[in-house]
Amino acid sequence: MGLNIRGRSFLTLLDFTTEEINYLLDLSAEFKRLKYAGVPHDYLKGKQIVLLFEKTSTRTRCAFEVGARDLGMGVTFLDSASSQMGKKESLEDTAKVLGRMYDGIEYRGFKQSVVEDLAKYSGVPVWNGLTDDFHPTQMLADILTVKEEFGDIKGRKLTFFGDARNNVANSLMVVCSKLGMHFCACGPKELMPKKELIKKCEAIAKETGAVLEFTDDPKVGAKNCDVLYTDIWVSMGEPEELWEKRIKLLKPYQVNQKLMKLANKDAIFMHCLPSFHDRNTTVGEEIYQKYGLESMEVSDDVFHSSKGRQFQEAENRMHTIKAVMYATLK
Repeated sequence: MGLNIRGRSFLTLLDFTTEEINYLLDLSAEFKRLKYAGVPHDYLKGKQIVLLFEKTSTRTRCAFEVGARDLGMGVTFLDSASSQMGKKESLEDTAKVLGRMYDGIEYRGFKQSVVEDLAKYSGVPVWNGLTDDFHPTQMLADILTVKEEFGDIKGRKLTFFGDARNNVANSLMVVCSKLGMHFCACGPKELMPKKELIKKCEAIAKETGAVLEFTDDPKVGAKNCDVLYTDIWVSMGEPEELWEKRIKLLKPYQVNQKLMKLANKDAIFMHCLPSFHDRNTTVGEEIYQKYGLESMEVSDDVFHSSKGRQFQEAENRMHTIKAVMYATLK
């Protein structure tokens, strides 16, 4: 743990080396151990952070707030109704004001350029809680979960089933490339990651021994797979009219028991949540009434099976976000 990333922003894992990512994962595991042991770790007492949310979230907000308070920090939450950023005040001006009041800034919203500009103008570490392009804090939680399951992760195959252009799939491809894993994007050909990002990850993979695979065949995606990963079919902020089109495209890529049986015997299921695995949500019931689907991206029996690690994964958001804040602010 001799690496030092103090003062740096956490915008995308493309900016971090393999060694730095492993450092953050080791630090996350240590913070989890301290939390479970009931050992106080308010190492950042007296510091203040602000959370800027243009997109709502349960896990991201709670992970940042609980993590910050465990570290002894004060937290201010601002949603789109509470901030003038981009409306009555420019992004640059907002960043400069917040940078004079806070030690760190979290942003969760839309354009990657927004979080990059916050980092450029604020003068303090900025953390990406999710943008349209990347979701780096989710990745640390995901990989910590895989490490807890398998130990050594190098060469392990993780397959993302569904819309492989989204921020989660993009970030999974990046982190797997950085850590020498086997990443497989399994979905319709028109929903694959951008070629520019694939080229960047291929260059990284040459250095780490990672394998990148792209297929529209679910059987190929599940073969020799250790981690079957999926996400909702229509992301937050996208219009509801997309549901019919996405259901037709993505229904063959639902993670169900049939698909799980094609994977390795000790394979696990992961999901960044929230999930439409039953009808116990407004959206889930609406989809059932319109299209007759009891579940969408994952079947309910897989979600609740012994293979599911989604709640462990969600908890790990807190431990990994704590590690990012500590490492960049210590």
